[in-house]
Amino acid sequence: MSKLPPVLANLPFPVIASPLFIISNPKLVIEQCKAGVVGSMPALNARPAAQLEDWLAEITETLAAYNAANPDKPAAPFAINQIVHKSNDRLEHDMAMCVKYKVPIIITSLGAREEINQAAHSYGGVVMHDIINNKFAHKAIEKGADGLIAVAAGAGGHAGVKSPFALIQEIRQWFDGPVALSGSIASGDAILAAQAMGADFAYIGSAFIATQEARAAEEYKQAIVDSDSDDIVYSNLFTGVHGNYLAPSIRAAGLDPDNLPESDPSKMNFGGDAKKAWKDIWGCGQGIGAIQSVQSTADLVAQFKREYQAARARLAL
Repeated sequence: MSKLPPVLANLPFPVIASPLFIISNPKLVIEQCKAGVVGSMPALNARPAAQLEDWLAEITETLAAYNAANPDKPAAPFAINQIVHKSNDRLEHDMAMCVKYKVPIIITSLGAREEINQAAHSYGGVVMHDIINNKFAHKAIEKGADGLIAVAAGAGGHAGVKSPFALIQEIRQWFDGPVALSGSIASGDAILAAQAMGADFAYIGSAFIATQEARAAEEYKQAIVDSDSDDIVYSNLFTGVHGNYLAPSIRAAGLDPDNLPESDPSKMNFGGDAKKAWKDIWGCGQGIGAIQSVQSTADLVAQFKREYQAARARLAL
């Protein structure tokens, strides 16, 4: 069994919803938490930067009121994602807001920073760092992260190329702390499989894009419903980091998804220009074949729970 910090030890359901650039907002985060999964959003989704404090206040106060009214079935905690790449000129401000509101879980991406981990630890927060290989996993823990998000092949947005079987087994040879697995997870069956493999939590993003609360264009949501893994393209053209995207959105931008040029990684940018790329080109993982309709977050999580229990029953667990 993994050694889990208290905030992660008693989750109602073993799922962390991944932060979706542009798409995640307080409404989605709150509904995810109320449904029993860790809700999350990128700090950069709040624009202008001053909006982040309003959003943190809204999430914190709403969940506190919900928990007071439902002491026997409290909401899951929430998480804020920080892009720690040098192009993010808001990081210091955004992290100060997270400290002020004592955000329970900080998800760090694109670089491990000791000072960010220390800031979270100053009020008892937990840091989960996303990685795409075992080398980066070691670096993250050495710099003070509490847990890892293993971003395997098939994950939406920025994704690695490692098989989840290889990635999890290598991490578990030396790390017994919290691990979430990301990559094509969009059903209760896959959630159970992630746990069987050695992860503590499934990390799910693309499935939540096709929910009523998500701040995504209706065409984006419907494209997820209509598409499957054959419609996913892996490219570094749009941000300088390799990621998975929906081919229909690439065609709509006037590009050929089968013949995309390579980008220069040194031009990676997560400032203002990144928003345009992610608005026009839709990130998505390979697991979307399981998504058959646009529904509420509560209904989607309820579906996951039914599928999860059915999978356990098939294995007589």
